[in-house]
Amino acid sequence: MYSRIYVLRFPKETSDKPIICKLVQKYGVEFNILKATILPQHEGLMVLELLGHKQHVREALDYLKGFGVKIESLSTIIRRDDDKCFQCGACTGICPTQALYISRPDMAVLFDPDKCTGCGLCVTACPVRAMEVSLLQTVNSLP
Repeated sequence: MYSRIYVLRFPKETSDKPIICKLVQKYGVEFNILKATILPQHEGLMVLELLGHKQHVREALDYLKGFGVKIESLSTIIRRDDDKCFQCGACTGICPTQALYISRPDMAVLFDPDKCTGCGLCVTACPVRAMEVSLLQTVNSLP
């Protein structure tokens, strides 16, 4: 499943329209509102995580652009503090991309940052908080 975080800037003309809920109905994508400041007849700002098939997310973003919404992709990066990690493997069972996995036969917990989508599930699963998520940068290119 594809997951990305976006910063959405709504023109004041669309701030009172329920266009975000239509993303689920029309495009089958899930959303998680991370932050929102939206008032009627004012420009709005929303930080939104979209989850779904990559093509459906693209279509949903095009739908938003049709309403004049400006979209910026917000990148995240996950890091592991190897000094804190005691190789329990709790993160490996929750990682949807297998970026965290157990190496056999030595049973070491390995992290492949190239496979990581930055979803942050491992951060909450880690009992010693060896995993951390950081915002990398805001870019204007979309998927």
